[in-house]
Amino acid sequence: MPVPSPEFDLIAQYFSKLGHNELVQLGVGDDAAITTVPVDCELVTTVDTLIAGVHFFADAEPASIAYKALAVNLSDLAAMAAKPTWFTLSLTLPEIDKVWLAEFSRGLSELVLEHGIALIGGDTVRGPLSITIQACGLVKQGQALRRDGAKVGDGIFVTGPLGDACLALAFIKGENSIDSVNQPTICEKLHRPIPRVKAGLNLSHFANSAIDVSDGLAADLSHILTKSDVGAELLLKSIPLSNAMQDSVGEEDSHKMALYGGDDYELCFTVPKNKSDAMLTHLEAENCPVYQIGTITEEKGLWCVGASGERESLESRGYDHFS
Repeated sequence: MPVPSPEFDLIAQYFSKLGHNELVQLGVGDDAAITTVPVDCELVTTVDTLIAGVHFFADAEPASIAYKALAVNLSDLAAMAAKPTWFTLSLTLPEIDKVWLAEFSRGLSELVLEHGIALIGGDTVRGPLSITIQACGLVKQGQALRRDGAKVGDGIFVTGPLGDACLALAFIKGENSIDSVNQPTICEKLHRPIPRVKAGLNLSHFANSAIDVSDGLAADLSHILTKSDVGAELLLKSIPLSNAMQDSVGEEDSHKMALYGGDDYELCFTVPKNKSDAMLTHLEAENCPVYQIGTITEEKGLWCVGASGERESLESRGYDHFS
């Protein structure tokens, strides 16, 4: 008679239902998964680990923890114009808490249903709370966006307001105050970032390069500049800020958070001038707002033109796990 396994029972009860789409031949419940990659596509793979006390508060809502853990991986796929297909989950738990697991599974299922991505396997072990997700996506051969394609003259764009997640973290730590009306909106940006999958999928025919803003605009844009061997000039007044941000802190702090704060998970991408109008028209029709914030330059470095017209060099700093 088979010996009951708490681990297998956990997988069957909370995660097996998340493991189906047309590209999964064999998913959760075997030694390994079997998937199909169409012959005209390339496989894009990313992985992220979120650790309690580092990337999220241990007492955060489990549904939001799960949502963010998957969302940050989907954001990486979006930055490369890849359609999400499947993911694996390695979950380290201090103990088995059925209520917590049910909510965690629910948080995953929100994005699974929205994007049609399937959970195909993983691992569960005992230890300090952490979540590792490896996600895969598909892109037509030769159409993936990369960091090394920016060209002099490209416009620099982002998909949404920046700095809100940084403001939310400062508020939670007691370092800033936020009007009660704006608190839910701002905190949602930190706990449940929106992966810009739709925008990413619509950029492959227009953009030369792209990255997701996870560690801060200055740091992440600098990765594009280094890989592409170019520079950039930003217009400070063009960097989008949410109404909640502008209502909560002064202009100087708003711009600092937008430039150097992390966890926004908006896309930053570059588009040649002769494709900008077509890109803007196309994305507007797809209900994907974008904002031009600067231009790729031949002069190396990251520069910013302030509200008074002054031009200064920006540090390429942002969030660093080992700083």
